[in-house]
Amino acid sequence: MNKTIHSIYVGLFFVVGISVTVLLAVNGYQYYSLPLEERFFDSKDILLKPSGIIGHGIGIIGSLMMILGVAVYMIRKRVKRFVRLGGLKYWLEFHMFLCSVGPVLVLFHTSFKFGGIVSVSFWSMVAVVLSGVIGRFIYIQIPRTIQGQELSVDEINEVNSSLNKKLVYEYQISEKIINEFELICSNPSKKSFPSWLLSFPSDKLKARRCIKQLKKELRSKHIHYQKIIDVVKTMKAKMNISRKLVMLKTMQRLFQYWHIFHLPFAITMFVIMIVHIAVTIVFGYKWIF
Repeated sequence: MNKTIHSIYVGLFFVVGISVTVLLAVNGYQYYSLPLEERFFDSKDILLKPSGIIGHGIGIIGSLMMILGVAVYMIRKRVKRFVRLGGLKYWLEFHMFLCSVGPVLVLFHTSFKFGGIVSVSFWSMVAVVLSGVIGRFIYIQIPRTIQGQELSVDEINEVNSSLNKKLVYEYQISEKIINEFELICSNPSKKSFPSWLLSFPSDKLKARRCIKQLKKELRSKHIHYQKIIDVVKTMKAKMNISRKLVMLKTMQRLFQYWHIFHLPFAITMFVIMIVHIAVTIVFGYKWIF
């Protein structure tokens, strides 16, 4: 999947997610904003209540999206015969889309009214979604192959070294400039996670200024525009790998802890969801079937 197709792929997920949320919110705002005791008398109650045609339907669709999102990602990740069915990062993005929009649909299914054991499932779902966002941030800080396999320290150093050689020998970039970029990303004072996280925004700004200065210097040498783009792209790749190398062990450890936190909430959510579905069917709420 090239960069353009990938941008369309991710953009489509974003557009669909926002559109669904806005559509449900706009059409149901009047109903959802009513006090619980007054909703029964509203004309939309038959459609939007949890057992209504729309309310029940989006609950089913949202639940299926979450189940499918977890299932396809786990199968792609665990079953070796599917290793060639696209890069793992693309399946992770698909997983995140389904497991973000799914909970939104479930939220509207509840009509913002939940209690008892179902509330445990709901708040577990919220914890899963929020922890998923954090997990995604940690995940992308660990260098990986296109298939999603973690790179070892030696492999990362090899990539970093090859980028250095490309900048020095192919693009004739001085080592002084390279060292300036290196210092931004691998300052020893930033090896603790809190200091690294706090310095993240300022480092981005410094890196942007350095890139701007690099472009200016390259233009002054009357270098072809396409080559300038290639140099900047290579330099950004080097900065990215250098920054990740500094915090590699910390991020790997955090990712392990994240699994310990994320998994129990996910299991709790699905177990109570299954119980809720079973009770619903027993009491005869079968939607349009």
